[in-house]
Amino acid sequence: MTDTSARPDRTAPLRWGVLGTGGIAQKFITEVGALDDAQIAAVGSRTAHRATEVAAAHGIPHAHASLTGLVDDPMVDAVYVATPHPAHAEGALAAIEAGKHVLVEKPFTMTGAQARAVAEAAAAAGVFCMEAMWTRFLPHAVRVRGLLADGAIGPIRTVIADHGQGFAPDPAHRLFSPELGGGAMLDLGIYPLSWAFMVLGAPSAVTAVSDPAMTGVDATTSAVLQYPGGAHAVITTTLTARTACRAVVTGTEGTIDVDPVFYMPSGFTLTRRDGTTERFTTPPLSGPGKGLRFQAQEVARCLREGLTQSPILPLAETVAIMDVVDEIHRQIGRPPAPNSP
Repeated sequence: MTDTSARPDRTAPLRWGVLGTGGIAQKFITEVGALDDAQIAAVGSRTAHRATEVAAAHGIPHAHASLTGLVDDPMVDAVYVATPHPAHAEGALAAIEAGKHVLVEKPFTMTGAQARAVAEAAAAAGVFCMEAMWTRFLPHAVRVRGLLADGAIGPIRTVIADHGQGFAPDPAHRLFSPELGGGAMLDLGIYPLSWAFMVLGAPSAVTAVSDPAMTGVDATTSAVLQYPGGAHAVITTTLTARTACRAVVTGTEGTIDVDPVFYMPSGFTLTRRDGTTERFTTPPLSGPGKGLRFQAQEVARCLREGLTQSPILPLAETVAIMDVVDEIHRQIGRPPAPNSP
């Protein structure tokens, strides 16, 4: 991780340009815009009408009707890429080329090759780059990592995590559309997969099974990740039903059972081998939103310290996650992703 000079005044509020005007983009605008160390300086869309509409609704000073207009805006320090999945790599690369720091909504890209290209471009440009996997930065996830680092439950043996949402079958909906990067694994399964990586790192082997939706994208996918030493992670995701959305980490000396919904601000129970328990509950969040602020605060923290990557979610790990997504897609026979190398 090298020093970056793309933002010379590291004490000033970080000025964000938001690429995209959908639901997650507007949630980010509302929550991050309320922070003392952040400012939403600009928003960009494919159409002038939509960019202007969102800018007016949120009091954003600059609206751009193109990717180029947003990333070239001199009032923007960092770009949050919140476009449909197939456009993530294009948006990230354009921001990097313009010398801007970048936070890319999950999934980081459509493929491991795209992720690697973005990571290499950011390193060459000396700008900050991170995947917007907000769960990593939530208070309960921070506490879980601390307990695991302290050996609170001993060597990890299993991780089990699921994420399912029930959507009415609709070929026009983005989650069912191959052209828009649909499918359970990319949109929902990325959460349990990232959780498994957070706990155990990259697996040595992956075995996946799936059933398709009517459009050919995966509707329900499960995978077993194997690790040196015998640990397993089991992840499941589906578009067809709302699941428990729990995460359980078990070691030789205890278990951490995260409440539903594990990928949002949540609590957990630590049960030790002797039966004693410890309870963690996320403190109430002040201000708007449900926790997108923490990833934005991590970006600001890293920039203040002159870092181009977050040690909590470095780019090498994001690339490895996308490589596993590629392997799962290969095993389940998903067609090649749009715009993929």
